[in-house]
Amino acid sequence: MTQRDIFFVANEVDELGGVGRWQAQMAGLLAGRGHRVTVIGIAPANHPMDLGEEPPFRTVTLYARRPPGRPRARRFLGRADPAVRRHETHMRTAASRLTGLFRAARPGAVIIVGQVWAMEWVALADTAGHQVIGMTHESFETARKSSRFGRVNRYYKDVDRLLALTQEDADRWVSEGMNNVGFMPNPLPIAPGTPSPRTEKVVVSIGRLSHEKGVDLLLEAWAEAAPKQPGWTLRIHGSGESEALLRRQCAELGLKDSVDFAGQTDDVPGALRASSVFVQSSRGEGFPLVLLEAMATGVPCVAFDCAPGVREIVTHERDGLLARPGNTSELARHLVRLMSDEQARDTMGDQALRSVQRFDPDVITGRWEELFAFLER
Repeated sequence: MTQRDIFFVANEVDELGGVGRWQAQMAGLLAGRGHRVTVIGIAPANHPMDLGEEPPFRTVTLYARRPPGRPRARRFLGRADPAVRRHETHMRTAASRLTGLFRAARPGAVIIVGQVWAMEWVALADTAGHQVIGMTHESFETARKSSRFGRVNRYYKDVDRLLALTQEDADRWVSEGMNNVGFMPNPLPIAPGTPSPRTEKVVVSIGRLSHEKGVDLLLEAWAEAAPKQPGWTLRIHGSGESEALLRRQCAELGLKDSVDFAGQTDDVPGALRASSVFVQSSRGEGFPLVLLEAMATGVPCVAFDCAPGVREIVTHERDGLLARPGNTSELARHLVRLMSDEQARDTMGDQALRSVQRFDPDVITGRWEELFAFLER
């Protein structure tokens, strides 16, 4: 396989979260196959994660502090507005650093842009002679509800390939008139190891305490499920801006004795192995890594079917259970079913451990290298 210069460009080099974790993992996997990898961030991370003392890739951040948003031009001035012109000058100066990095690369280099905000700078840089791959790490429906939808259409329409996370999402982008679309799932972020014994009376949730992650919906579901299965605990790992509201909701629902707000964890596999059921109550998702991690520890998953990536990972009634988005009563029934039926937990958990192997990192990395070779033809 040809060894290449590969650039990952995203909003940040090491932001804690799904995109940051995916980027660090893929950069490491490709570096491990002999590619020369550079990870470029536009701005410093707000919540940096630990990349280790000597990551196998180079890192570059363009700005010392997060740049201000693009100013809205005053009426009648348009791009002649001095504030707009200053902003564009600053962007072009930063983009010139990208140009320098790209020009120093060997022929056949690949530029992978993980987030569309970062693509605004890549679009100003000279990428001549290199392949540019743009990515959207959220579902089509989630993007459509935000300003990112228009920016994906604008900034990714001329890249060599736009990658969604699933075939279903890719098809939706094709229906928007994008003719350069493919898909690439996320790799399994941990190696399957000793599975959970599934004997602890614990349902675990792991994720940011934010509106998007729907922990408020989970508490509503738990208020229905917990009385039917006394002795079980809902353990919530995570932190975020909604924590105070969620704790108040928990108290108002009378759940304090059965809900444990356990804070962030640095040992996700350990937290999963200490549980018997994993639950995800998100309002929107892309291709959630934590579902992959739960399945890799043999823990059956209950989740809202809120995105193609969720149903791509979890097969309903085979290795987990899916509820209609926002339907807390259905989520509660699925939880009660697994909490009350040890055989169902074991059957689905064992199947989860088998089925998640299709996202093995070597398999996904091989697909990336096949894509690089295809685009080079």
